[in-house]
Amino acid sequence: MKQISIKPTIQFGDLEKVDIRVGLIEEVEDIEKSEKLVKLGVDFGEFKRTIVVGMKQEREDPREIEGKQALFVVNLEPREMMGIMSEGMLLDIGFSNGIVPVLAMPEKKVDNGACAG
Repeated sequence: MKQISIKPTIQFGDLEKVDIRVGLIEEVEDIEKSEKLVKLGVDFGEFKRTIVVGMKQEREDPREIEGKQALFVVNLEPREMMGIMSEGMLLDIGFSNGIVPVLAMPEKKVDNGACAG
């Protein structure tokens, strides 16, 4: 595993700005024109979001994460990717370290939309 230096110190208030919630990955759809991206349909309880993630080359079958809960940033400014509006960001572990990423997920089932922190 490639070691990564600790990022610069931030103020506690900066961390409080990030809204991280548990979402249930209901659907994973291939984005045919992309070598990396797939589209997730995610249920956060009171709302649902489309989130585009670059995991196509990281997993033999990206659909294996359907039905799993994971952590997402839900207050990130929406961004168009391959013509699809992505409304958040999936948190995963390991990509920067050069290992096959795994989902950041709760240790047991919790309500969709539960807040981290």
